[in-house]
Amino acid sequence: QTRMQSLQPDPAARYRNVLEALWRIIRTEGLWRPMRGLNVTATGAGPAHALYFACYEKLKKTLSDIIHPGGNSHIANGAAGCVATLLHDAAMNPAEVVKQRMQMYNSPYHRVTDCVRAVWQNEGAGAFYRSYTTQLTMNVPFQAIHFMTYEFLQEHFNPQRRYNPSSHVLSGACAGAVAAAATTPLDVCKTLLNTQESLALNSNITGHITGMASAFRTVYQVGGVTAYFRGVQARVIYQIPSTAIAWSVYEFFKYLITKQQEEWRAGK
Repeated sequence: QTRMQSLQPDPAARYRNVLEALWRIIRTEGLWRPMRGLNVTATGAGPAHALYFACYEKLKKTLSDIIHPGGNSHIANGAAGCVATLLHDAAMNPAEVVKQRMQMYNSPYHRVTDCVRAVWQNEGAGAFYRSYTTQLTMNVPFQAIHFMTYEFLQEHFNPQRRYNPSSHVLSGACAGAVAAAATTPLDVCKTLLNTQESLALNSNITGHITGMASAFRTVYQVGGVTAYFRGVQARVIYQIPSTAIAWSVYEFFKYLITKQQEEWRAGK
């Protein structure tokens, strides 16, 4: 996805589709090259998702009780998802910056520590949050669409709201796909802000690209309207299993913990 969102890619890193990109990366750069950045992503994902789901559950219940007592409110679901995103992205943004810089073609960084040190010394601590406002601008509507779609589908596939793995996987996959497609233009801008792609910076632009408005202008100047949808296929393909796995794992542990609490109360 990062490679395919590049505005002016190196001739050796121009791909027609996701499968060609994956095949050529493995063939020319090694089997493990697509996994670069996995460790820093995993490190940030733990605390980020803990904050994310805890905040979502608490706010969803609180707001639903206010807006629609005793029932499910799509407004409450969307609002809870938006607020939860603020905490999630605060934890994940630095990890995302490092991951995407390591994923770029001919990246000079071989280790996470090398990338962190170089960014800190050359661009300052603020570089780790340069894309934060764009990340929020993208993820707030993404999560609003994501949570509202998931809860809407659960009402149809699982109206009793019991633990049902197949409904959680299907609802999560569909919700992720819809939200990913709708927010791809913002994701392209976020990738540009995170990577500060050198060839794009040389396109009559001086200094660093520092904000969403600047990123939007740069994307349009370099590639026109179609550039906003670069990598949409890869983004949707990535989000389908990602959100399906996230929801199924979350719902499983939610069911497990709730069941243990009920058994503990019954035996007390």
